Amino acid sequence: EVRLVESGGGLVQPGGSLRLSCTASGFTFSAYAMSWVRQAPGKGLEWVSGINSGGGSTYYADSVKGRFTISRDNAKNTLYLQLNSLKTEDTARYYCAKHPGFLVVVGTEKYWGQGTQVTVSS
Repeated sequence: EVRLVESGGGLVQPGGSLRLSCTASGFTFSAYAMSWVRQAPGKGLEWVSGINSGGGSTYYADSVKGRFTISRDNAKNTLYLQLNSLKTEDTARYYCAKHPGFLVVVGTEKYWGQGTQVTVSS
C-alpha cells in the first residue's frame, strides 16, 4: 500500500549540500502533510521538517532552521529536503514520513520509508 522511497543521501563534507528526495505511492500524496525525520546512530528519532499537503506551510526544527528547505511536487508525488551548510551533527539516516491529515502535526507522522543515509564528515 503506502510506499515511501528515499534517495539522495551520501557522504559530504561539513558545509556541503545534499538534496534528498522521497517518492510516494499507494495514497493520494497531495492530500497529506509530509515530514522528514532523522535518526543518528545510537540516538533517538528527531523530527526535522514538515510541509502541509499543498506545500503552503513549512516547519523546521530549530536545529536545521535556516539551513534546510522542505518542498514538494505533488504532480510528481515527490517530497524533497534541501540540506545546506551541513554539519557533522546532521549525520543520520533520514526518513520520509506521512502524516494522517493535511496539516503537519508533529508526532503523528507514520508510514516511514526505508530512509537514506546522510554522513557529514571531513
